[in-house]
Amino acid sequence: MQPLKEGEDYYLNEQGLMVFTAKYHLKRGYCCQSGCKHCPYGFRKKEQKQQDKPA
Repeated sequence: MQPLKEGEDYYLNEQGLMVFTAKYHLKRGYCCQSGCKHCPYGFRKKEQKQQDKPA
């Protein structure tokens, strides 16, 4: 695989974390099912519901 290109394959968010773009995911060729922000495959991680704790 080619070296990653900032702005095309990924960008750094406000916290300085690397976020992969949809273009990168398509180049990779599969869904990792991690709930990526720009997933072009339509995978959305189910959000865990917080259970109310008895008082």
